Amino acid sequence: MPPSHAELIAENAQLRAQNADLLARLDALSVQMARANERIDELLALALRKSRKEPAPRSSSPPPVVDAPARAAFDARPLPPELPPKPERIPKKKTGGRKPVPEHLTTEEHVLHPEICPGCGGRTLLALDEEVEEKITAVKDHIRRRRVVRKVCRCASCRRRVTAPSLPAPYERSKFTCEFLAWLIVQKFVLLVPLDRIRELLASQGVLVSISVLVHLVQRCAELLAPIDGVHWRELLSGPWMATDATHLSVVVKGVPGTHRGYLEVFVRDDLVVMQYEPEKGGATLASKLAPFSGTLLADAEHRHNAVFAREAVIEAGCNAHGRRKLEAAETTQPSLAAEGGRFISAIYAAEAEAQAQGLTGEALREARRRHQAPVFESFRRWSDHVQSSLTPDDPLAVTLRYYTRHWDALTRYLELPFLPIDNSLCERTFQRVAKLRHACLFAGGTEGAHAMAMLMGMAATVRTLGLDPMAYFTWALERRGTHAAQWGLSARELTPAAYKLRRSQDEAQASVP
Repeated sequence: MPPSHAELIAENAQLRAQNADLLARLDALSVQMARANERIDELLALALRKSRKEPAPRSSSPPPVVDAPARAAFDARPLPPELPPKPERIPKKKTGGRKPVPEHLTTEEHVLHPEICPGCGGRTLLALDEEVEEKITAVKDHIRRRRVVRKVCRCASCRRRVTAPSLPAPYERSKFTCEFLAWLIVQKFVLLVPLDRIRELLASQGVLVSISVLVHLVQRCAELLAPIDGVHWRELLSGPWMATDATHLSVVVKGVPGTHRGYLEVFVRDDLVVMQYEPEKGGATLASKLAPFSGTLLADAEHRHNAVFAREAVIEAGCNAHGRRKLEAAETTQPSLAAEGGRFISAIYAAEAEAQAQGLTGEALREARRRHQAPVFESFRRWSDHVQSSLTPDDPLAVTLRYYTRHWDALTRYLELPFLPIDNSLCERTFQRVAKLRHACLFAGGTEGAHAMAMLMGMAATVRTLGLDPMAYFTWALERRGTHAAQWGLSARELTPAAYKLRRSQDEAQASVP
């Protein structure tokens, strides 16, 4: 007899329950299998690491066959001086507890009163004491709307209409204040935020500004601050020395597929930094740019500098950091011999660091360099002469030693000129921020944008080197270069970051006088 309808329904429900149970078990087994596979992968990776052989030690390339006099000269080479022991690192004392919240922050105070006693439920509470806790909080960075109401009056004597003057603005009919333009410079060239992220930041606060408007504002800032940058450039050209270097910058040029490879050139002296954009890295352009300069130029050993150094008015100074890095690279083929030569340069750098730590300048620094560094240079030169005869011409160490021989006068120029640094690290440190901005922005949107970027990057670097607040300085400078320039009556030389720092220190000194 066939099963009834009710029996079929019951059997179907039972099968469904069994299927659901099997699916749940299958899911659990799949999870266990995945975990087992992960564990197997970990064990295989561990076994693979243990089975790896230790890398063989680097072996120096076999020396060429040399005659007896060359071998005798090699054996008689001077040995590098002993390096001073590295000072022991004193571990920082761990301060107990948490660091206090900085007191200069704006205080947001909340006073909380208990409403009910948790023990008896009473609501009459007598003040006994208070517990204070301080925390660091954050508020959303916001853009304000400035509404300027200019009252119009009539003179009671001559019946003439009189309107209150407006506040300083970067240019006539500007929709943005000097503070906003200074904020834009800080975001773009100090904090290295790309313009599209600045646009998104403004849009998150309901301020819709297009990229083209932001680009226009950057160009306006560059136009207003260009005379100040020109003062910096003239000060560099009239000084006794400067350091220079260049790095590439991709630029979008109309009619050119892809991006054009341009160059950012930096010129540095002490607290002055000037950056300029050039579409090509040519020696003739650099020579014409530095034609008014008479002094010592610290630069890398590049062919484009030959036209500059061809003039007797410009003295060449070299970068010892490049030679030091070349010796370190030569350790791949001559580990012991290149390291031996590197100890000479390390001793020179150690002596220079000690002189700088003592705060020596002028004649005292020159005398210290003559006493402690010049003899090491001479020993290194003799060592190089003894070693070169035992190396093949194409050996990296031989190439490095020929580099020192060709540029010996330039590399040792700083010994007699105490205002010169030992290497070109000033420019290289400046380019660190350029590399970060280049990584964030990838390219400049045009030739004019590249020029504006270079100029404002140099201004921001000068402000940072002087230890100034970038927002405060750029606001101050834009207010005095904008619509109220005639009212302030200050020249570009009086608006430089150095002049601002001097003026601020004078104001602080006057304020401290009782």
